[in-house]
Amino acid sequence: MISQYLQTILTTTEHEVGQVADTLAHAAEAAHGGAHEESHELPNILHMLYKAFGDAFSGIYHWENIIFAFVALTFLCVVATTVARKRKMVPGRLQSLVELVVEGLYNFFHSMLGDHARRYTPFLGTLFVYILTMNWMGMFPFLKAPSSAATITVSLALIVFFYSQAVGFKHLGIGGWFFHLMGSPRDVIGWCLVPLNLPIHVIGEFAKPLSLSLRLFGNITGEDILIAAFTGVGIMMLSFMHSPVGVPLQLPFYFLGLLMSTIQALVFTSLSAIYIAMMLPHEEHSESH
Repeated sequence: MISQYLQTILTTTEHEVGQVADTLAHAAEAAHGGAHEESHELPNILHMLYKAFGDAFSGIYHWENIIFAFVALTFLCVVATTVARKRKMVPGRLQSLVELVVEGLYNFFHSMLGDHARRYTPFLGTLFVYILTMNWMGMFPFLKAPSSAATITVSLALIVFFYSQAVGFKHLGIGGWFFHLMGSPRDVIGWCLVPLNLPIHVIGEFAKPLSLSLRLFGNITGEDILIAAFTGVGIMMLSFMHSPVGVPLQLPFYFLGLLMSTIQALVFTSLSAIYIAMMLPHEEHSESH
């Protein structure tokens, strides 16, 4: 009887160990080859095509973030071209909306850059509208927010980094730019602190694109995961009815996502404007204010 009991225990243990081994094997296989197929976001049209037709859309699905980024870019180009070609003295609704956005952005950047806002508003305004459009794309069915991918946010941050450095070279010159990195020493104490200020400023310059990209990437990804999670919970609540839709638990988070997406685009652009302002000559910048 005892031997039968021990045999039962050993058989059960072997079965459980086998289940654990199978689970680990499936997890390793998913991590090695199918990690790209698993997503914590709502499926978009490219993901659905890839699931339906497999390898025929594997290449397109691999570049989904780039594709949706170009979709946002194309949409903005179409709107801008339409308004530019059909502009009137008495503007229509679309022209009035575009003019309102441009005027609001100019006034916003003027508070940070002073008279330099006229020169840098086209770049900063385009950056804001582009990021906002990409953020909002994640709120529409079958679309995806490209800004939830680190490759997109890092690319935008690098553009801001090189643009601000170019502004510094243009206004300060090579010597003035290097003098700025040294902390603009004016007295003996300032020059004594150059060995400390120079590496700190260099590290700070390289940390700017990293902080910009991670902040935007993390917040937009979190929003998409939150909406997808509550969508899944809503579907599970009606799964016993075999309903194709679920309880719209994610609806309140759409409004929160629209607000947070706007704030993240504004934060990214505001910091970019500050980085540009830091590269302007301090005396000239103070006079403009």
